[in-house]
Amino acid sequence: MNMSRSLFQEAQRYIPGGVNSPVRACGSVGCDPVFIKRASGSRVYDTDGREYIDYIGSWGPMILGHAFPPVADAIRKAVEQGTSYGAPTEMEIEMAQLVVDAIPSIDMVRMVSSGTEAAMSAIRLARAYTKKDMIIKFEGCYHGHADSLLVKAGSGVATLGIPGSPGVPEDLAKLTITVPYNDIEALTSAVARYRDRIASVIVEPVAGNMGVVPPLPGFLEGVREITADSDILLIFDEVITGFRLTYGGFQNSAGITPDLTCLGKIIGGGLPVGAFGGRHDIMEKLAPTGPVYQAGTLSGNPLAMAAGIAALKALQKPGVYDILEEKTVRLCDGIKQILEKKRISHRINRAGSMFTLFFTSDDVTDFDSAAKSDTKIFARHFEKMLAGGIMVAPSQFEASFVSLAHTDEDIKTTLAVIEQADIKTRP
Repeated sequence: MNMSRSLFQEAQRYIPGGVNSPVRACGSVGCDPVFIKRASGSRVYDTDGREYIDYIGSWGPMILGHAFPPVADAIRKAVEQGTSYGAPTEMEIEMAQLVVDAIPSIDMVRMVSSGTEAAMSAIRLARAYTKKDMIIKFEGCYHGHADSLLVKAGSGVATLGIPGSPGVPEDLAKLTITVPYNDIEALTSAVARYRDRIASVIVEPVAGNMGVVPPLPGFLEGVREITADSDILLIFDEVITGFRLTYGGFQNSAGITPDLTCLGKIIGGGLPVGAFGGRHDIMEKLAPTGPVYQAGTLSGNPLAMAAGIAALKALQKPGVYDILEEKTVRLCDGIKQILEKKRISHRINRAGSMFTLFFTSDDVTDFDSAAKSDTKIFARHFEKMLAGGIMVAPSQFEASFVSLAHTDEDIKTTLAVIEQADIKTRP
């Protein structure tokens, strides 16, 4: 018995399902999870000492690679001063300044401890600001596990085949309207029907939780126009895309100004963090200056701030995103050539340094088209990749991430494993 299997059996005695986040259980790909011992650069190492080229990247934050020295040094320096104070620190101001300077739509920002908390808080603020109670989200977009956001969510919810979640009151679920991603006509109809009750529309500007699904031309522009014309706040959930595709938010390159933005992942340098921000007149409704209550003991945690500041400063260097783009294009083009030669139906959706390989013959533009992917072939692909020393997400409905630490040799090795793998049939 290998160490990961033994640890998984032990974990199931004390932790529901043996994991602290459901997709990690690897149930959809028919194997036990791999328990990780350590990580460095582009590699992770399991408890049996096996080495893997990692394209999970802690689900996005490790854009600089694992244990990136400036980030690790910043954390070591911070921890020597204490791990948490429950009081303001100068680093919180520095982080806020970095975010405000990087994303023009954000005048003020509130730090929290997770992307879920950021989205939940942004929606509460939007409801209070507009004095309306309903929200619109897009099918397959995941905004964390707050009650009102689990309706037709993506990510682990899609992987596990859960339509929503028990424990979400029906009356609360009724306040969430869902429409297909990339379908501006469906959004127009929903707004026309519920206009006077809709507080906000929340959207991943590039969907990353039903696999990577970029916006079709004109979609985000249409969402902004509709919300602005209807006195509805537009919330961009950039927990994944923030500082991943460009320095700042995807909104910068798209030229679209949301009212509120949610951030996470990269801005914590690999430590637990989240944030939400927007216009002065909205953000000043938050306590203590306004009546909308939001609080968190570990918000602005000094270790997370130190790690995030170091990460953002590293990403400010010229050419960083061009390098990430070139690496990811080369990897995706190589995968495409191999699978075309093998005559395996597939689509690769990519945005910057994030991508998803879908096993389907149709274009993937929304949750319904993503759901048509052959998950059995994906499970076989996952199995072969893992056996070849390549770590990818254990779900067809997740993104893969390329980091600055991935080398030319990593890409060649990855392509060689795919070339050698027989994923059409099982032995």
